[in-house]
Amino acid sequence: MKLITVGLLLLGFLSCKEKSKQVQEPSENTKVSGPVFGTSYAVIYNSEIDYSKQFDSLFAVVNQSMSTYIADSDLSRLNKNEDITMDAHFEKVFSASKKIYNATEGVFDPTIGDVVNAWDFGADKNKFLTDSTTIDGLMRFVGFDKVMIIDNKVTKPPKTYIEFNAIAKGYGVDVIANFLENKNINNYLVEIGGEIRASGINIEKESPWRVGLDEPRFDGEQSVLKAITLTNVGMATSGTYRKFKTDEYGNRYAHIIDTKTGYPSKTNILSVSVIAEDCMTADAYATAFQAMGIEKVTEFLKLHPELKVFLVFENENKELETLNLNDFPES
Repeated sequence: MKLITVGLLLLGFLSCKEKSKQVQEPSENTKVSGPVFGTSYAVIYNSEIDYSKQFDSLFAVVNQSMSTYIADSDLSRLNKNEDITMDAHFEKVFSASKKIYNATEGVFDPTIGDVVNAWDFGADKNKFLTDSTTIDGLMRFVGFDKVMIIDNKVTKPPKTYIEFNAIAKGYGVDVIANFLENKNINNYLVEIGGEIRASGINIEKESPWRVGLDEPRFDGEQSVLKAITLTNVGMATSGTYRKFKTDEYGNRYAHIIDTKTGYPSKTNILSVSVIAEDCMTADAYATAFQAMGIEKVTEFLKLHPELKVFLVFENENKELETLNLNDFPES
């Protein structure tokens, strides 16, 4: 479950909402941005039409389907054990989650949310929850294999809590990208809280889309580690360097919870960027790979050449190292 947003610096992007000043010129883009999903979104696309109202409407529909912050959303009602009928958005995210849950042997698990909440990573970062009874009790209801679809209805154990925070932002990116493609707009870049999908080229610059990957820093500052080119893919990044706990020995524990134990993952991985066919898939795997560790990720990717991964980690000397897997772009 991803509870942080890892910043991806959109190179050359204007953060304010604006329409192209000379809409009659097809060589210019329309740029739209605003708040969504507790973070922000930004869209650049080659058209003179401002689709910001349509974007907001689509976000509202996705929120009503899957937000755990809206009391009467479909997902909130399901977590209160009310009967719901899945809409198309819920079904797509549920199906993708089930597929990735199985592929990762449960490392990616949308039912871990109650355990993550119990650790309260928004509180004192130097104080650990020590009540193992609480964690053990919550872990009894973790397991996406316990959640099923029967006659287009979701069934689950009464105390199993589901949330899609580790995949929903990526899905939201795909929703906007698919909307633009349905409008025959094939040159665009969509970003929500650092998750990205790019298609075609940047018409204004007459060049491929360029995005920057943040350098992991513990001082709260932001700097770009490297810039890469993206075309016709989705990319998501999960990081641990902005949200972690430190024990009395100085060991850092990620906000990523081990779905097998219910305890924070001890990891030297600081950042994982994943490129996939769509952003929803990249989003989910970025979270899973944080918990899997470098060796398991490397082995996993031998069977999944469709995923490209860039890891930033600390070596034994606390120095930053990087690792490109499956031909992740060098630049």
